[in-house]
Amino acid sequence: MQDIIKIIGVDCATDARKVGLAMGVYYNRDISLLETKFGSNGNSIAEIIMDWIQLDDKVVLAIDAPLGWPEDLGDSLNHHLAGQTLYIDSNLLFRRETDRFIKEKLGKQPLDVGADRIARTAYAALKIIGELQLTMKNKIEMAWNPEKVNTISVIEVYPAATLQSYGIRSGRYKEKGQSDAREEILRDLAKVMKIECDLQHMIQSADVLDSAVCLLAAKDFLDGNVYFPSDFKKAKKESWIWVKK
Repeated sequence: MQDIIKIIGVDCATDARKVGLAMGVYYNRDISLLETKFGSNGNSIAEIIMDWIQLDDKVVLAIDAPLGWPEDLGDSLNHHLAGQTLYIDSNLLFRRETDRFIKEKLGKQPLDVGADRIARTAYAALKIIGELQLTMKNKIEMAWNPEKVNTISVIEVYPAATLQSYGIRSGRYKEKGQSDAREEILRDLAKVMKIECDLQHMIQSADVLDSAVCLLAAKDFLDGNVYFPSDFKKAKKESWIWVKK
């Protein structure tokens, strides 16, 4: 019998109050959304996540934030001195292979982790993973094979790309006054995932809505219905955004 896998979606941010969280379960190729939460200034994000995890759970953390930096950026800056020219295309320097792939396949351009404030969000995401690992005294690793998910595994996802891959509205829903757009997205999401919790957090906040979309991206990964990297060595250095074919 297939294991039940708990999925926790995290729409990450540098400000804990702007972090959206969602929890659900994956079973028999279905994903069910069971609960959503806002981050807060009280408990850390890792502590909120821990409240959802039981000792024997098999868990996938689906995080909307870059979990690695461009390999070319590290290589180029390793021996760089102030004032020296960098003889490399800026897109190679600041964008990862997965960012270029998403742009080519879906026309969505993830923010440049090597040249944008999103780098601080990436740092925040890795800090959450580190705190979870320290608290649980258990190694948390990136998942690369949907058939080999450890006790707690992590994947990087990009809600805008997941929404677009399903033909669901993927823009102009983030602002406070765009609740009608978020309701439209929720109606379409209900056709491809089971929503078994109150909708108000997701209607109120695009951050929480995106965390719910993270669960759908995790389902696609576990189904194996995603684009895989052509260069796993590079992906394991830079991370990889999992999105439905």
